[in-house]
Parts: sequence; C-alpha cells; structure tokens
Amino acid sequence: MRYALLICTEEKADAERSPSEGSTQMGEYVAFGEEMGRRGVLEGGERLRPTSDATTVRVRDGEVVTSDGPFAETKEQIGGFFLVNAQDLDEAIEIAAKIPGARHGSVEVRPVWEM
Repeated sequence: MRYALLICTEEKADAERSPSEGSTQMGEYVAFGEEMGRRGVLEGGERLRPTSDATTVRVRDGEVVTSDGPFAETKEQIGGFFLVNAQDLDEAIEIAAKIPGARHGSVEVRPVWEM
C-alpha cells in the first residue's frame, strides 16, 4: 500500500539553524533516501518552499478566491513529503520514524487512495 509521509516542522526553527546544522540534516535526508531506495519502498518525495510562498485557493459561489500563505495558522507546517510503498501501516510507521524531521517535528503517515 502506498503512504504519503508528510514532514511537519516549525519553519521558524528550521530558518534559525546554522549552515552547519542545515548541512548535517541535509546529509541525513540524503542517507534516508538512499536507504529507502535500496529497500525499494521510495516512490518519490520533495522538499516544499516555505508557507510564505504558498497560495491558498478556494471557490465560493463559482468565484475563485486566493489568499497568501497557508489555510490555517499552525505551529508546524508541512515542509516536505515522501511517497512510499510499504507492506502495511507498521512498515510505513517504521519508515516514517527514520525521517530526520521526526526528531524535531512530526511525520503524518497518510494512506493514499487506491482506485
């Protein structure tokens, strides 16, 4: 079954990391990607631009309404995601726990609708 692993962290804390800390964390993400690639479970993933670059779209009474930023104010923001093909929820959780962002934020494990 496919799962989206949504990496949620505090953008402010991410922005305050030193270049050295950022480089270390990027290396950890590369290692994670390589390990999951070897296991054959990784289908894709991307880092997202900050919420300051986001646009929220709504359609109300047939009119398209846009606003800058995310829909909801939250402490943590989705900063990226991985798409994995795991045997079951337990394996998806095991994979999510290896994502570096899980140590200082959270990773939401969400099953993908299969048609």
